[in-house]
Amino acid sequence: MALLEIDDVVVTYQGARALRGVTVSVEAGEIVAVIGANGAGKTTCLRAVSGLKRPDSGEIRFDGRRIDTLPARETVARGVIHIPEGKRLFSRMSVRENLEMGTFLRRDRREIEADLARVFERFPILKTREKQQAGSLSGGEQQLLAFARGVMGRPRVLLVDEPTVGVAPLLVQELARTLREINRDGVAILLVEQNAAMALRLAQRGYVLETGTVVLSGKTDELAGNDYVRKAYLGK
Repeated sequence: MALLEIDDVVVTYQGARALRGVTVSVEAGEIVAVIGANGAGKTTCLRAVSGLKRPDSGEIRFDGRRIDTLPARETVARGVIHIPEGKRLFSRMSVRENLEMGTFLRRDRREIEADLARVFERFPILKTREKQQAGSLSGGEQQLLAFARGVMGRPRVLLVDEPTVGVAPLLVQELARTLREINRDGVAILLVEQNAAMALRLAQRGYVLETGTVVLSGKTDELAGNDYVRKAYLGK
């Protein structure tokens, strides 16, 4: 049984079928990538998992229990943390205040302080910016803050949506390295990403989503060698 199971999920969004029977799974400790063009349904898939968009049909299970009928707050409480596209930081709040917002369901103050110390150790740039407004950070620093805020929720699985959008190319590998480190701590990751080359290097398995349908899936080395994927998504 996979840790996260998206089973034959259909979602209608703004009057159109955004997902058409999508099935995706993520094992414990695994990084899984979902690649596809704009409008393929990638973001809708993550929104359905996190409880922000209710599926019309199908099931979503986490650790063997259905979560597609739960409010988003309860999904977060179970350890499913969504890092949305565009970071969605509180721009006028400080870096530290944004990190503390990631703990809004926690009551273990002593452990929260310990986790803050660990986050600042892992992300030293955030420590130097601790009292700075989040909106004044660079695009790459804001994405690191979004990752760190997600970690503060003590996730079992992170849903990461388009982390490289608006980030300088030189920082893309740093973001990938950060996700790999988070994964090494035992956090499973479902990564939605238009940068297919980066996503396929980072993940162990992947899915190709087109017009709301999974058209290919498999190990990422197999997908990277697939002629269609190479031509359509890798520019080879």
